[in-house]
Amino acid sequence: LHQLVGRAHNQLYRSRLFRLSTWSRQLLVDVPRRLFNDWSLRLAFCIFWGVFALSAVLSYSRPDFAQQVVGKETLENVEEMYSQPANDQNPAFRGFMLGYYVLNNAGIGLRCFAMGIVFGVGGLLVTVFNAALLGGIFGHMATTAQSDNFFQFVTAHGPYELTAVVMASAAGMRMGFSLLYTKGRTRIDSLRLASREAMPTMGAFVILFVLAALIEAFISPSPLPYGFKAGVSVFSAASLVFYFVFLGYPRGDWSPD
Repeated sequence: LHQLVGRAHNQLYRSRLFRLSTWSRQLLVDVPRRLFNDWSLRLAFCIFWGVFALSAVLSYSRPDFAQQVVGKETLENVEEMYSQPANDQNPAFRGFMLGYYVLNNAGIGLRCFAMGIVFGVGGLLVTVFNAALLGGIFGHMATTAQSDNFFQFVTAHGPYELTAVVMASAAGMRMGFSLLYTKGRTRIDSLRLASREAMPTMGAFVILFVLAALIEAFISPSPLPYGFKAGVSVFSAASLVFYFVFLGYPRGDWSPD
């Protein structure tokens, strides 16, 4: 009996050594495939980009629509913000802005995530709200004299930041819907399981927010040519497609469980 207890103790509490092969499989196989199979992420992605595109098109073609969705005062503030071209700052100030962007992005992500926990409905609402608001701003700014300054600043970091917003909402929605659709479990057990399943999405949106903050602090406000910033944007979008779609597409040797 003592030997059995000792063996059980060693199995349960043994230390786990770092193995590069294990971590590489987690990062390059398990996580992207779990994200690819996450129905809440697919739902949030379709809703966000669908509403974003619709709001941008309507705001571009109908100025009154942008004012109704975003608000006249907000649009005037955005126009004022981008009335001057982006100027390169000294390294110390860029470091300060990096910290600010990280905190700001973290706040956005946490709000999206927290709203999603409200039985999933909050996640749907915050996804639609953010998509309509951001799409309205993009569509409106494309019609203004400040459009060049605006797109000079937002192009480079846009893919990572907007994708992180979608993923933050999706992680909250998965946990929120688990309180409604429990599959026979108690709500607490269903929420625990959903929290484990949402961990890859949560980790991914944190990383994307940090990457977006780095680009926003050091590349977006710089006097670098727009072609370079557009190249960063294309690379960012391509890296997202590669990780979430190419690596995430399920093969026969893997299952989400």
